[in-house]
Amino acid sequence: MNKIFKNLDEQIEILKSRNLTIEDEEKAKKVLLRENYFFINGYRHMFVDPSKGKKFIDGSTFDELYATFLFDRNIRNIMFKHLLIVENNAKSIISYQLSKKYGYKEKDYLDPKNFTQDSLKVRQVHDIITKMKRQVRLNGQQHTATMHYISNYGYIPMWILVKVLSFGIIAELYNILKPEDQKAIADIYKINAEDLSIYLYLLANFRNLCAHEDILYDHRTQKEIPNCKYHQLLNIHMTEDHYDYGKNDLFAVVIILKQLLLKDQFNEFIREIGYEMDILDGKVSSIPLNIILNKIGFPTNWRDIINYE
Repeated sequence: MNKIFKNLDEQIEILKSRNLTIEDEEKAKKVLLRENYFFINGYRHMFVDPSKGKKFIDGSTFDELYATFLFDRNIRNIMFKHLLIVENNAKSIISYQLSKKYGYKEKDYLDPKNFTQDSLKVRQVHDIITKMKRQVRLNGQQHTATMHYISNYGYIPMWILVKVLSFGIIAELYNILKPEDQKAIADIYKINAEDLSIYLYLLANFRNLCAHEDILYDHRTQKEIPNCKYHQLLNIHMTEDHYDYGKNDLFAVVIILKQLLLKDQFNEFIREIGYEMDILDGKVSSIPLNIILNKIGFPTNWRDIINYE
């Protein structure tokens, strides 16, 4: 069945027919025009009564729905800002390690011999090197730094190339490094090399959501981060030996950032997230905050992570 166009009045009527209270219809129309009905409606799940189909719970309002939309936008912006710090750090550390060990010209650091010799990853190594070489071709004449090196030196060093590589490619690149190189990089963060591989994958996934303004609050990744001390310290509830929060959700990102950001950076991140939580709690009364936290994947004592080393 095709979805047909609905004008603003029709969009308002649909929301009202589903038991959503709209106190100022003109204001709601302006919001829907500016923000898009489809995206606003993407936050309805928190306010819907499953036993009543698509009906909103009694007392829920358009203002609450919009506040949830704005909360997600603000959380996304906070996440994005701090994910960019981690992305830049990872690029710098990986490029330093490879340049130091294998040389600073593409023909040196992109030599297949420099990567894992695992027979199961031969194709993956080839594909990622090809992606990186393609980035050299595509961005060599567009990016100021790469153009400078090509024009003046005839090559692009690794520490410049990483600036034009996506976080996704960086995560893939780390995954094909030799075990000793992975360990050298992970040691800088004081974490396990296999854990870092999963962390980079998950962060790249959430980073793309942030960059494309996708709904963030209830996103779950396919991969899960390993159990760690923060799950234990926060006494996160378990269901059949599986932690309910902090595995492949937004709180998993918080746990990763705890380990990859500097202490001051992480503390600022938590304060900013907490501020947005408090604003949302003050604007939404039809559902309790713990329901919202549950949807995001946050335990009720999530702020306590700031107190643990």
